[in-house]
Amino acid sequence: MRPVRLMAACAALLIPLSQCFAQAAQQPEVPPAVQQPEVAPSDVPQSTAAPSLTQADVDAWLDGFMPYALQTGDVAGAVVVVVKDGAILTEKGYGYADVAARKPVDPKTTLFRPGSVSKLFTWTAVMQLVEQGKLDLDTDVNTYLDFKIPPREGKPITLRNIMTHTPGFEEQAKGIMGVPEDGVPELGAILKRWIPTRIFAPGETPAYSNYATALAGYIVARTSGMSFDDYVDQHLFQPLGMSHSTFRQPLPDSLQPLMSKGYRVASMPPMYYEIVGPAPAGSLASTGEDMGHFMIAHLQNGRYGDKQILKPETAKMMHTTPLTILPRLNRMMLGFYETNYNGHRVIGHGGDTQWFHSYLHLFMDDGVGLFVSVNSMGKDGAAGSIRGRLFSEFADRYFPGPAPDGKVDAKTAAEHARMIAGNYVSSRRMETTFLSFLNLFGEAKIIDNGDGTISLSMAKSPSGVMKKWREIEPFVWRDVDSKELLGAKAENGRVVRFSINGGSPFMMFDRPSAAKASSWLLPAFIGSMVALLLTALAWPISALTRRHYGAKYTLAGTDARAHRWVRIAAAASVLVLAGWGWLDTSMLGDMRLLSHRDGMIYLLQILSFIVFIGGAAVGVWHAMTVLRSSRSWYAKLWSVVLALSLLVLLWIALAFHLISFGANF
Repeated sequence: MRPVRLMAACAALLIPLSQCFAQAAQQPEVPPAVQQPEVAPSDVPQSTAAPSLTQADVDAWLDGFMPYALQTGDVAGAVVVVVKDGAILTEKGYGYADVAARKPVDPKTTLFRPGSVSKLFTWTAVMQLVEQGKLDLDTDVNTYLDFKIPPREGKPITLRNIMTHTPGFEEQAKGIMGVPEDGVPELGAILKRWIPTRIFAPGETPAYSNYATALAGYIVARTSGMSFDDYVDQHLFQPLGMSHSTFRQPLPDSLQPLMSKGYRVASMPPMYYEIVGPAPAGSLASTGEDMGHFMIAHLQNGRYGDKQILKPETAKMMHTTPLTILPRLNRMMLGFYETNYNGHRVIGHGGDTQWFHSYLHLFMDDGVGLFVSVNSMGKDGAAGSIRGRLFSEFADRYFPGPAPDGKVDAKTAAEHARMIAGNYVSSRRMETTFLSFLNLFGEAKIIDNGDGTISLSMAKSPSGVMKKWREIEPFVWRDVDSKELLGAKAENGRVVRFSINGGSPFMMFDRPSAAKASSWLLPAFIGSMVALLLTALAWPISALTRRHYGAKYTLAGTDARAHRWVRIAAAASVLVLAGWGWLDTSMLGDMRLLSHRDGMIYLLQILSFIVFIGGAAVGVWHAMTVLRSSRSWYAKLWSVVLALSLLVLLWIALAFHLISFGANF
């Protein structure tokens, strides 16, 4: 559910692709971006002395942090849980679960929606079946399915690929979120309706995928012989004592009175209960206390009380099996991903629905876990800042350490800044459907600042200023005002890939293909739209002007027909593009609409076929007609501009699948 709105929707269950890189283009919910700490290295204690991690100290610190954060961010409520040494150290509720009723958040009984943190339960279920010998991480997943996932470059995908977000699927948006009135879709039907195209070879490029996670949940159900909901109830929630948790949608009657309302902002009315289509990827509802039980189990290598949900060796394999893509940055483990900080080994997962925004961190070598969830996006995306700063300030308070440091010489820094500068496209993207049109506006741009530092267009400070990154070792940069790292891969004297710590486990940024690069195509698109819009507006304006002054229309015959048709083509092209813009923005701004616009999609696809192909033909015909005529040089030049503009729109329609047929995306 990360135009921020546009990317935010898809990100909904992630971390929202957004939150990760400032919500490129406002994409679906996403959310959207993993907020990184804004703590200046000079402000961080450099000694090992730190306050004791006791309930009294944590409670006092949280009470100073959370109420003000919620109030200034216009966030209704939050829950925070800290576990230590196999027990809940503290659990705190802040604000309201229901603003109108003034119902406070209770960490023991108030349910929140942790979004993609749900995936950790799905991965744990997979590993239970792996240790029983019923699943194998490196077997073709088609072995476990009743339908077929096509190969990519002759290679199938495996559960290991799925758990490290490297099966290569493009992003899927349709059906990711719904409303109770639409009913709850059957998991197998969702997966079989449309298989997202695999745009990367398996195991090579992280590209976060809710579809892939749902596929893993479906495999759990088929292998275990019970529904996914029943499996999680019996094999995870029951042994962990999570009596106020469920993946079921809608909520069971007994839990409905305990569910927190969800809000855009606390000062607005509550929103509807979200129905997550790919349920194993994000449909969990749970209390803070129950999430504490889950954290304890993983911190103790599968043990909670006298129950063992995973064998110690299986749990350790989950926590310590990395996939290294860019060596210095955070990596995917098996389901968990690194959120390392201050030299401490930390793994976890973030999650967002449209209204709820959460994060779970496990300090594996310290026996400490931190979970936070808020029930509102808040003003200016405050939820991301709250959970990001909570983690960074918690870690700096109780586990202080120096910022990553180092230095490269000025000549090398300048050369590497030159090599990395340019535009990049996210690996987590829609590629073969009409929503890929958003990629034209959502590329990330790295800027060479000319002083050895670089900036990233999508990474800005709270004041809206682009951050500066200074190189601390070859092809590794650190934000000068925080501990966040950016790493890159260079080939043949040019950087071809980069990511930052907040998103590197599940998302890379690569150079776009020349044919779709926004560096030239976006200016061409804007120029074309301006030319066509001026031409369309000139039609009624010139007619009214002639009428006012009694002037005659001077063109006749073929010249007149070509003139009229190119104006029709210009107006039609602008209107169809405006239709696509309205459709994409409305659907990704309100994810309920993602499954309710098929008729409009088909209409625009038909119109695109007629208008963009026909318009390009008309533009070329009009230019040829004018160039052969005795009209002015200005008219001839403008006819060429219009022909090129209509050809540019035709290319964009073809390259970004506006000319296609189908309502799956």
